[in-house]
Amino acid sequence: MDKLRATIQQYGRWQAYDDYIKRIELNVDADFPVCVEIAKSLLEGIAKKICEERGQTFERDDNVGKLVKLAFGCIGYDKAHEEIKQIGTALVTIGHNMGTLRNAIGPTAHGITPEEIEARKDSIKKSSSDFLLASTEMVCCFLIQVFETEFPRKSEVERLSALEDYEDFNDFWDDQYGEFVMGDYAFLASEVLYQMDPVAYKTELTAYKASQNETDNGK
Repeated sequence: MDKLRATIQQYGRWQAYDDYIKRIELNVDADFPVCVEIAKSLLEGIAKKICEERGQTFERDDNVGKLVKLAFGCIGYDKAHEEIKQIGTALVTIGHNMGTLRNAIGPTAHGITPEEIEARKDSIKKSSSDFLLASTEMVCCFLIQVFETEFPRKSEVERLSALEDYEDFNDFWDDQYGEFVMGDYAFLASEVLYQMDPVAYKTELTAYKASQNETDNGK
């Protein structure tokens, strides 16, 4: 999965998924059903991350097909020209089929017997397994590359400027949680929250604004 590895290394926020790639490569010849489980988790994780970054709600138990469809909506493919939408639909189908395949051959699916586990290891030919993993890699790369092209991360200067736009909230947050000291370095709580989890920062900022509005209205 060299192409996917190169893609996630290009964009820092995805690099944690390199561990998934290593586990797939380790098991691809010896235990393909395990690879299917890992590949499905990889696709789910990428789709969920895109949804979270774009503020798209989803249920934690949504199947992989639905999550990929939501992710495609987040990058604008639900409003694209019909020809482009058809491509997106085809890729969503791949995600759905990966989930179905996981249930069919996965070693932890529905509590199967040891004999069934061994039988499932040989249930798919290598040519088919290679195609399935290549298809999953293609969808993962496509999602990441389009997302990063359409919604690139802000530069450090832009991020700092955005952080400074909300001084009242930052002061409020820092008064509650102070600063975090690591040796010679110290970071304010608001800065840590903003840099480490922008979605959580936005959620807390929204809650703070709502509470301020209630106070201003005398509630």
